[in-house]
Amino acid sequence: MSIFKRGRIYWYEFVFRGQRIQQSTHQTNNRAAMNMESAHRTRLAQGEVGIITRRQAPTFREFALGQFKNSVETQCAAKPETVKFYHCKCARLLEFTPLANARLDQIDEQLIDSYVQHRRHSVSPASVNRELATLRKSRRLAQEWHILDRVPRIHLLPGERIREFVLNHEQEHRYLESAPRQLKDVAILSLDTGMRVGEARTLEWADVHLEPVNGAKFGYIHIRSGKSRNAKRNVLITPRVREMLGGRRAEAKTRYVFPSEAGTGPVSTYTLEAQHSRVRKAQGLDGYVIHSFRHTFGTRLGESGADAFSIMKAMAHSSVTISQRYVHPTPEAMERVWTRLNDLNQKAVASLPAITLGRQKPATMKSEVPTLVPTVRESGLSKASAYLQ
Repeated sequence: MSIFKRGRIYWYEFVFRGQRIQQSTHQTNNRAAMNMESAHRTRLAQGEVGIITRRQAPTFREFALGQFKNSVETQCAAKPETVKFYHCKCARLLEFTPLANARLDQIDEQLIDSYVQHRRHSVSPASVNRELATLRKSRRLAQEWHILDRVPRIHLLPGERIREFVLNHEQEHRYLESAPRQLKDVAILSLDTGMRVGEARTLEWADVHLEPVNGAKFGYIHIRSGKSRNAKRNVLITPRVREMLGGRRAEAKTRYVFPSEAGTGPVSTYTLEAQHSRVRKAQGLDGYVIHSFRHTFGTRLGESGADAFSIMKAMAHSSVTISQRYVHPTPEAMERVWTRLNDLNQKAVASLPAITLGRQKPATMKSEVPTLVPTVRESGLSKASAYLQ
């Protein structure tokens, strides 16, 4: 140890990476001075290998309303609905005082389970899972920023109900007949193109191409961005959508296809949801949400024979697993599949020579004629019956 005295006070001195370190311990005790020098060397070594002495972690309330909130608003600036989502879910999390007042490094699996028990009896599993997903995102950010060393495992609740309501054509007709024009046109667009409501309401005329190009049969809509990175795509325009958009273009006064009443921006999601709620209740369509327009489109694609990969491309899903949820074969559709399979098998069998069942008996003499079991085609018996003979 490089300990020395100046008067009654101990000092230490050593060289670290070519730099001379000299400092007073303000101690008169030899052992205390040695411990201080050792601690100083340790701190320098930790910095050398990238080990950072962490400051005390903030409470979840401080982090959620500060760093996490600012990060979400910056990273999701182009998606105001996403920002609102995280703000709302954080507010629900902060209502649970033990979680809100706990420091980030004190939030473990036991505290998270306490929150789940607190919420599970008052809201659906889907709502709890969205809140848990927000908590998980905030803690992962804290780990990236070196506030936390470890992120506890967060298990989502089972039993989340997947919305599978699909409009039949009679229900669709009644719905469109009673819906206000703005909602009706958004519904037609989503039913025939699979566009998300957020994509539809922010659609601009510059991205609408009513006339086909390059020998195509349909016009198209270019979607610049949306919920996911796969949202950018072109969707084809059906004759019904073309007629609807043609009528709106003739009356257009803003750059938005579906403007707000004030005409200063796109129509609000809350306006469409309020209109939809009134129509849904009047029609008795329980469980039918605005997203069901898009779900109906995907289901009809599946019923028309589109495979899951085509549906994934049309609906801009992140994986084919999601697209498979939109394929709900009806009994009639399953019968058509089996009919095509049977036709394929029969056509293949018809192109082959008659199948001889059994084995040829080995001949013992040149003059001996081998005995064959009759073929299915010759005997008229089924394959199974031929084997039993």
